[in-house]
Amino acid sequence: MKKFNVTGACYPEKHYMVDITDRICEIKQMVDDGCYFAINRGRQYGKTTTLSLLKKKLESEYVVFSISFEGLSEENFKNTLKFTQTFLRMLYDTIEYGEVLHVGVAAQQFLKEQTEKREIDFYELGNCISKFCKMLDKPVVLLIDEVDQASNYESFVDFLGLLRAKFLKRDTRPTFQSVILAGVYDITNLKLKIRNENEHQYNSPWNIATAFTISMDFEPQQIATMLSDYEQEHHTGMDIMSIAQLIYDYTSGYPFMVSRICMLIDEIIKGHEAEYGIVNAWSQEGVKEAVKILLSESNTLFDDMRKKLHEFPELRNMLYEMLYNGKSYPYVIDDKYVDIAEMFGYIRSNGNVLKLANRIFETRLYNLFAFEEGKNSTIYTAGANDRNQFVENGHLNMQLILERFIVHFTDLYGDNDEKFLENVGRKYFLFYLKPIINGTGNYYIEAQTRNERRTDVIVDYRGEQYVIEMKIWHGDEYNHRGEKQLLDYLDSYHLDKGYMLSFNFNKKKKVGVKELQIGDKVIIEAVV
Repeated sequence: MKKFNVTGACYPEKHYMVDITDRICEIKQMVDDGCYFAINRGRQYGKTTTLSLLKKKLESEYVVFSISFEGLSEENFKNTLKFTQTFLRMLYDTIEYGEVLHVGVAAQQFLKEQTEKREIDFYELGNCISKFCKMLDKPVVLLIDEVDQASNYESFVDFLGLLRAKFLKRDTRPTFQSVILAGVYDITNLKLKIRNENEHQYNSPWNIATAFTISMDFEPQQIATMLSDYEQEHHTGMDIMSIAQLIYDYTSGYPFMVSRICMLIDEIIKGHEAEYGIVNAWSQEGVKEAVKILLSESNTLFDDMRKKLHEFPELRNMLYEMLYNGKSYPYVIDDKYVDIAEMFGYIRSNGNVLKLANRIFETRLYNLFAFEEGKNSTIYTAGANDRNQFVENGHLNMQLILERFIVHFTDLYGDNDEKFLENVGRKYFLFYLKPIINGTGNYYIEAQTRNERRTDVIVDYRGEQYVIEMKIWHGDEYNHRGEKQLLDYLDSYHLDKGYMLSFNFNKKKKVGVKELQIGDKVIIEAVV
């Protein structure tokens, strides 16, 4: 029976997989057109699986060499001769292990002889490539995975220069039909890492490359193909499109996150539904439980994110400002840290403005920042001390949370000026909320409402959702508009009750909580 897989390449005969046939056909067209290009995406974005499926698609028409730099040591890149020897040996190994089709005996023997030579510089390697390609009956395609392993070495940049020189003379000297490089860093950033800071940084030898603009996100309809495959074997009765859409809503189609949520439902939640308070693991409640587990676990994707925030403090500051202070950053690809954040998959453009790539990254970052900054704050401690009083029969008493927050916030920060309140008020509510729901629930922020005047927090707690609109007080008219916006949100989430938290700078304000009945909805309004 198949399994969900989040480590290494996925194989259709072994794993439940999203059907990306259309995407593979698009990439094949680029190969047919003779394009050289790089597939640069964040960690665990399905690059290796894509190359594996592409190889199968190509090998009836091409001689396909698929190699990976993963596991290679500094010794393999330390100089030109070591690199060329390693590269040729890797090509020949794929033949020896039967991984390449359509290579005749003479061509195999020729390549083997090249591997036995001790000194081959890049000029000789170029001649070797041309002679080898000329001996074959089909065009040659080169796929190289994990090129980041070569990111610190001049020898690899020189190799790119060789590929460029061969590309420019391919009308008269045989060479690869197409070269595809896969990794997180793009070639410009590879160049950046090894150049002296005083040197020109953007003169990459990979300027022959065609831009790779094909989306590698999983759309809801694609996620549904994987769920349909699973349903044919397990007959859970799930609403396939509803579950696919909900998984997409949390992940925005990030491949690792999609597969990991499904794996958690299948391997952890399924069969233990009662322990999670749900009847069917493959339900909206099951997805939310899987998201909660994903957000609390340690894995390579989140571990790498923490490392990147440490490595690039400017990146951390940008994400922090976007999340907590509602700062809007324009999408300027020439900005170094915008480029880095997009390259790692943490952000994407929303028109001309940046937004967090998905709810999972957003919530994980909130949790990280709340722990780092909030753990030593008095309001965080107050939330931790109060947490046991807010759960009644398994349900979260959000009104009581607002009441207690007002008391603590007024005591701690009521004498501060307006600027202080506007900058930190909403952040401190999240600091207070975090230890209360930690381990049992999560929250995320609706990106389109994260600005200086309004933020909508959606809390997931044991299968229930709570919508809280946090805003700065700007008069009665603005408040009434906020109530209308909250009612619209309640309709979209099919909820009867919502919550509003206003930070009011008016010295004559009336602090407290009141309940409003508007039509068939109830709004709990809290003013601090």
